[in-house]
Amino acid sequence: MYETIFYSVENGVARITLNRPNTLNAFVAQMNMEITKAIKAASSSEEVRCIVITGEGRGFCSGQDLSEVDENMDHGQVLREKYGPMIKQIYQCEKPIIAAVNGIAAGAGFSLALACDFRLLSDRASFINAFIHIGLIPDSGNSYFLTRLVGEAKALEISILGEKIPADQAHVLGLATKVVSSDNWDAEVNQFAERIAALPTKAVGLIKRTIKATAEQSFTDYLEEEAQGQRIAGLTKDHREGVQAFMEKRKPNFIGK
Repeated sequence: MYETIFYSVENGVARITLNRPNTLNAFVAQMNMEITKAIKAASSSEEVRCIVITGEGRGFCSGQDLSEVDENMDHGQVLREKYGPMIKQIYQCEKPIIAAVNGIAAGAGFSLALACDFRLLSDRASFINAFIHIGLIPDSGNSYFLTRLVGEAKALEISILGEKIPADQAHVLGLATKVVSSDNWDAEVNQFAERIAALPTKAVGLIKRTIKATAEQSFTDYLEEEAQGQRIAGLTKDHREGVQAFMEKRKPNFIGK
């Protein structure tokens, strides 16, 4: 079904593993399309309540495979046809998405991590906005997400200087949710993902939707978006379970509906 990624679902968690380890999981056109397809499949599956994106081997994703680049390439068209649809699918997904950054995330690989909701970094991982080193601008939604995470001044610094950001520094900057010891990597990623998957999935999606609305709508329009979201959340089985569990002084058992 997939040639450049692995896709599996277990305990409510869909795992998408970039599988070109000999290139540090560099993007080729087929990988862009397969990630888009996998995110779409996970989004529509009732079994999936959380998505993890990670890399096979020692890297997360080193960005575009430059062997596919030539001087006649229309980079804008590549973005419109390959990277744009992939990042848009991630951005529009209302299920929580975790980037499990196990190694270097460079260029569009950094963009991929930025587009996710959470970023768990191995203590061996690092980010680098490498576009400047080949005379290009950050793409694949990079500046959109980066500026919102660290502010305009720091985003300019990261993008123009193009320096490597180790995991501990990424955490200080707010680019990492958590830095995880490589010795406990798999266990901690699984534990975090299953914790997110156990939350009321519909409410998580509505939280994502309303937070995005704060940047895209007027305050009055946002308040209406918030009201509509709360109406939907209030009709879910998980809301009823949460209230009942609170009244009974027990831990709620959310089912994602």
